[in-house]
Amino acid sequence: MGRGRLRIHLGAAPGVGKTYAMLSEAQRRVERGTDCVVGFVEHYDRPRTMALLEGLERIPRRELEHRGAVLPEMDLDAVLARRPQVVLVDELAHTNVPGSRNAKRWQDVEELLAAGIDVLSTLNIQHLESLGDVVESIIGVRQQETVPDEVVRRADQTELVDMTPEALRRRMAHGNVYQPDKVDAALSNYFRPGNLTALRELALLWVADRVDEYLQWYRSEHDVSAIWGSRERIVVGLTGGPEGRTLIRRAARLAEKGAGGEVLAVYIARGDGLTAASPGELAEQRTLVESLGGTFHHVVGDDIPAALLAFARAANATQIVLGSSRRKAWQYVFGPGVGATVARDSGPDLDVHIVTHEAIAKGRGLPVARGARLGRSRVAWGWAVGVAGPAVLAVLLSAFDPGLANDMLLFLSLTVAAALLGGLRPALASAAFGSLLLNYFYTPPLHRWSVSDPKNIIAIVIFVAVGAAVASVVDLAARRTHQAARLRAESEILSFLAGNVLRGETGLEELLERVRETFGMESAALLERAGDVEPWTCAGRAGTGPALERPDDADVDVPVGDHMALALTGRVLPAEDRRVLGAFAAQAAVALDRRRLRAEADRARTLAEGNRIRTALLAAVSHDLRTPLAGIKAAVSSLRSEDVDWSPEDRAELLEGIEGGADRLDHLVGNLLDMSRLHTGTVTPLIREVDLDEVAPMALGGVPEGSVTLDVPETLPMVAVDPGLLERAMANLIENAVKYAPAGTPVLVAASALADRVEVRVVDRGPGVPDDAKDRIFEPFQRYGDAPRGAGVGLGLAVARGFTEAMGGSLNADDTPGGGLTMTLTLRAAATSATEATEATEATAVTEATAAEATAATRAPMATPTAPVSLEGPEPVRPAESEPAGPAEPERHPS
Repeated sequence: MGRGRLRIHLGAAPGVGKTYAMLSEAQRRVERGTDCVVGFVEHYDRPRTMALLEGLERIPRRELEHRGAVLPEMDLDAVLARRPQVVLVDELAHTNVPGSRNAKRWQDVEELLAAGIDVLSTLNIQHLESLGDVVESIIGVRQQETVPDEVVRRADQTELVDMTPEALRRRMAHGNVYQPDKVDAALSNYFRPGNLTALRELALLWVADRVDEYLQWYRSEHDVSAIWGSRERIVVGLTGGPEGRTLIRRAARLAEKGAGGEVLAVYIARGDGLTAASPGELAEQRTLVESLGGTFHHVVGDDIPAALLAFARAANATQIVLGSSRRKAWQYVFGPGVGATVARDSGPDLDVHIVTHEAIAKGRGLPVARGARLGRSRVAWGWAVGVAGPAVLAVLLSAFDPGLANDMLLFLSLTVAAALLGGLRPALASAAFGSLLLNYFYTPPLHRWSVSDPKNIIAIVIFVAVGAAVASVVDLAARRTHQAARLRAESEILSFLAGNVLRGETGLEELLERVRETFGMESAALLERAGDVEPWTCAGRAGTGPALERPDDADVDVPVGDHMALALTGRVLPAEDRRVLGAFAAQAAVALDRRRLRAEADRARTLAEGNRIRTALLAAVSHDLRTPLAGIKAAVSSLRSEDVDWSPEDRAELLEGIEGGADRLDHLVGNLLDMSRLHTGTVTPLIREVDLDEVAPMALGGVPEGSVTLDVPETLPMVAVDPGLLERAMANLIENAVKYAPAGTPVLVAASALADRVEVRVVDRGPGVPDDAKDRIFEPFQRYGDAPRGAGVGLGLAVARGFTEAMGGSLNADDTPGGGLTMTLTLRAAATSATEATEATEATAVTEATAAEATAATRAPMATPTAPVSLEGPEPVRPAESEPAGPAEPERHPS
């Protein structure tokens, strides 16, 4: 049984028509005879969406009861038992009701795919896990419901359901997305043109990147070497000279003219002779190209034009930008130069731009030949001059006789030329062949292979010796030049690697990508194993088709220690490249160790935080919990004593002390348990519509009568909260304020409506809190000023903020005008958040910036900016784990 296929309808925002497109696809498949059923589809009472559901078989939903509420979910077991060919599962990022088999709906989808069932699903771009920070910066809301990128990347098809912001806003205004009473709030907040345009750009770019990945995979699988100009990619060839910055800026301007243009700056280090490149200049050019949105690449290549063209074709580039040559005119006798060679060999599918700059023809040193040592073409010319040259010279000298001395000098000049061009062997061949010709044609007896005059024998021997000496010197110089250039290239690469470490670019995958790119390989992987007989595992990889089973399967493997190896595929590297590759391998092992150490540090930090909390809990048990227990025990012992005849008033006082101590213990233990749940993330409020004037009076049960003035108008809109969590949060705030308010000055608890928010302000006239301590008072186990022992374990405000944020609200501390502290609790009005609580991802939201602007115009001076409404709506249920209770022990404001 094969794995099912996943098709995702991706949209930029709610209302673009993802569910409609998914249902339309389902109707087409049913018409073709495909067995297609509806597992879970949210239609939100939209007539057109409901019309498309007609005729489709629907699997009955499973109803789960949680804290008195019955909530529907997809019946995964029923779908698996039905085993259709295709199932529709809406809202991939949805959080399942507690008690379901899986926590997230995408996990349900994974089970369906593993069972061989095809799935059609929907997703908004803001729910991708990797885009959380970007989405938050756009709309001011941190997404709580997300899908791992890998799940979406593995989808067999991703269809973009697109709509312009103007068209979506018209659809909203016509009532095709939300109910009419919610349209104005939605259009003025989340569905603003700027928000929609930014989210649409995110969706388009993400889909474009996935298409580009598929295109690269297809070209690699089918060995497509031709350039497909589907996207402007501009490669900038850098030499390390001053003209590089000009080239980068010109390429950036060219990229701006095309949609989605990309700039790739590449510096090619040639192993057989590099012109000097300034490391400082290259560093500045790297910074420049990255600041313009491009990427910098460092590549090793024996032939600079060929390496540059290979890099451009591998990147599917459409244009190459090069600078006009800095060589002087006479230096062109050594070759046409890189620019002319690249332009000649680029072919019709790759445009080459030669850009002028200020350093043209100002010199850059003589070029060195390509190839190993002297280069093949140069050696070939050496053999031609050394062998054919003497024969041609002998023919020319037959017409006239300049004398033996001049003849020997002419033949010697050919030997020297052969040595300069081809090195030792062509020069020796030229000397031997030339000496034979001199003996046969020009030394008596002529036309015989003998020499009668001893002086001529000496001359011929000197001729051969000079030729051999010149050839050996040229060959030795070529060897030394090659070695020096090779070492210079290696030092540049190692310097580049060290620079990456200093810049913090130490990620294992990024480093492996650099290795693959630098040596022109297809893939690179770091393999490791626990022991000599254990199987190899992949710790990191880059490129396509890496060797994952064992290092021996790779073209190149470099051992790192006893149980780790760097494996590369693509081609066999020469032995001299392994020195640099060994440095990369060692750095890869260091990067892996650093990643593991960072993970260990994170775990240690978590353990340290847990130890700190446990230490504080022990301190609380040792004093703050023992004090009321001691009082209760003393009172009970007194009442049970038969030696004292207690009066009714004394007995009532002792019983009152017992009751008060028990209440205090209950509050302390409740807050300890609540803080434990907050730290473990198990507080999940059950959001529902509540009247604030019903909850607020219940929060006053633990404070003296007359110590609080309550101002909660009955005309306030309902709020979307968990009543139990709200009561406990307000009780903690009120008792904290009452304890430190001056005697005879009641605490004011006032509420007011602001746009789609309701604010509750707890105002006291106590000593207040300094600005630098306003955030610290919400940390657990914090007590400030002269708070006496027994004043609580310092959890009241921490629990209040945790409960408030769990309900989608915010809690902030501000100065009270005239002295004191004001706690501002901001809650979502039910008019906008009730729909969010049932529609999950298809919801409106208010950004933090918009709320702050509205607040600045209408709120009281003591208030703080409101928190944004979550786009997620409920993760359909967030039930509170604790029942409503009285207030906790108060916090002490720092004086």
